[in-house]
Amino acid sequence: MNTSTDVFFLPAGDEQRLCLFHAPAPASAERPRGRVLYLHPFAEEMNKSRRMAALACRALADAGFAVLQMDLRGCGDSSADFGDASWADWQADVRLGLDWLDTRAPGVPQWLWGLRAGCLLASADWGRPLNYLFWQPMTNGKLALQQFLRLKLAAEMASGASKGLMEQMKAELAAGRPVEIAGYRLGAPLALGLEAAKLAPAGAAGRVEWLELSTREDAVLTPVSEQAIKAWQDAGWSVRVQIVQGPGFWATSEIELAPALIARSVEALA
Repeated sequence: MNTSTDVFFLPAGDEQRLCLFHAPAPASAERPRGRVLYLHPFAEEMNKSRRMAALACRALADAGFAVLQMDLRGCGDSSADFGDASWADWQADVRLGLDWLDTRAPGVPQWLWGLRAGCLLASADWGRPLNYLFWQPMTNGKLALQQFLRLKLAAEMASGASKGLMEQMKAELAAGRPVEIAGYRLGAPLALGLEAAKLAPAGAAGRVEWLELSTREDAVLTPVSEQAIKAWQDAGWSVRVQIVQGPGFWATSEIELAPALIARSVEALA
């Protein structure tokens, strides 16, 4: 690899966001093939995915892309606690990252690359032409929130304390109070913003590279994915779908990799 990585804190008002900028290979330094902002998944899935994200960032940089990773507010080494973050904060971070990339690689195609719930955050009208790289996209924020809340249900099930717990947690969030789940304090502004999010087309139509993983050779898209893809196509977006062999690395007990997903992503963008 001939690329370099710059680790820095990007000012965000009175706070800061940890960023890693993967500069494009020297041959593309003056005119990158594109600029890419990576949006990580939710909570512990972010930590499980760090290795895969880092490898993919370097591969894209080797291919001539300028790539920015950012820990969103309350995540990783960025300012604030997870429980203090809101969905609006994360949307502001996306704009911050896009604006920063404007200064480093102006005039080239811009991509938002999301993993899992990061795709929900990515899909909005950002007031500029954008393309999307979706890794295992979640199409509905309500389902994403339910899956996260179920982690507490699973932890309480053995003691028999899970009865009515889902309704209790939802009531707490609806009342504006945080809940503790799997070591994370989830605040109402983040939970309710996630719950309302949908993977829906917005803004000027561009390209979507939709990649899903499966360990089965005969895997097919779920009806939910097919319905979401059709909505993007009906809105004029060019959507290319690939199912790639590999493990669900964001949820495995040990850190796992899906090299084919990285290779297909580089090919898709290049």
